[in-house]
Amino acid sequence: MKSRKVEPPDGGYGWVVVMSAFFTMGLTAAVLKNFGHFFIEIQNHFGVQASTTSWVTSTTIAMLHLGGTGLSFSWISANSMVSHYFVRWRPIAFAIASSGECVFAVMFSPFFKWLIDTYSWRGALLIIGGLQLNLCVCGALMRPLKKTTRPAQDTKDSLEGDATTLLAKRRTFFQCFLMRKPEFFLYILFAIFSAAGFFIPPLFLVPFASSLGMDKYWPAMILSVLASADLAGRLICGWIANMRLVRNLQLLTMVATLLGVVLLLLPISQNYWAILVFASLYGFLFGCVVAIHVTAIVDIVTLECFDSGLGLFMLLRSIGGFTGPPAAGWLVDYTNNYSVAFYLSGVCLIVSTAFVVLVDRLVHKRREAAEPQVYCAIDQQEDWETAKAESDTVT
Repeated sequence: MKSRKVEPPDGGYGWVVVMSAFFTMGLTAAVLKNFGHFFIEIQNHFGVQASTTSWVTSTTIAMLHLGGTGLSFSWISANSMVSHYFVRWRPIAFAIASSGECVFAVMFSPFFKWLIDTYSWRGALLIIGGLQLNLCVCGALMRPLKKTTRPAQDTKDSLEGDATTLLAKRRTFFQCFLMRKPEFFLYILFAIFSAAGFFIPPLFLVPFASSLGMDKYWPAMILSVLASADLAGRLICGWIANMRLVRNLQLLTMVATLLGVVLLLLPISQNYWAILVFASLYGFLFGCVVAIHVTAIVDIVTLECFDSGLGLFMLLRSIGGFTGPPAAGWLVDYTNNYSVAFYLSGVCLIVSTAFVVLVDRLVHKRREAAEPQVYCAIDQQEDWETAKAESDTVT
């Protein structure tokens, strides 16, 4: 007898884990998504330029992505737990969990604006910090899967899984070996460029709308609508991914490209309703990307290496999140125009899709090459079982 991890239950207590992750996403990522409300307040308080103020957000984003610091204790753990509890329903489970970011963002946008007006930006941050103590409750609900035992002789299904993941099991000792996989290295490049574009729009959308002369609460409503569209995108794209109509990486390429195009077109908006339309499109497509860009890591490195892959993915992705907002802020200071921030974001996202295309081709080719080896192993197992049965009969 030997021990192994139990198969993901695809339900049961896994849905409790999903709900815990739902609140975790809301209390971490949704706060960052609404940090644009603090941008002008902090800029005016200290009398600094947009590029300087952008470092506040970029530093927070970098700390979120660096495993073991700040909010990443909760955020990365929640993503990992959901992936371990589900296989068949993994896309929809992750979409539901990540939608907590959107639901909380809808509520947080006007709430944060009210807190700033009532208690100043310093008092607002203090209250938000108190709310985030509820992450302790979310963490208490996370339970790791227990190990079980199995006979030394695997079944046919177990053999098929072991044949395809044998190499990964031997090499999970150290994370960085994954960088030797060309498909994972290219996916890291996608993560860096896409992160540089991801975090620019939420930060500059409120200042952009305010620069057009909108009242102070109208930009807050735009962020709420954006978050609602984001929620719809996550759920719909998660459902589509679960149907397996196209490969996850193909779907990711399509929605990321459309997202980049929308961001390039957003600056042509010169009134509230036009901004609202483009913000809704941005939110919907952003939700589609978020719903599948983490689960796609499993397609690249297999579930056995998912934790290592996710950690390395988040670590190196922080490069884009750290440099994107300040670069956009510098362009805004140089041109005195918030539109250039959205142009930079759109270009980064479109460039990132080129890497996803290459990753998809490499992963698809690898799977085609692995199929004959798997079937050969299964045939050998069947021959062994037949020979054993005949020997038992003779005996």
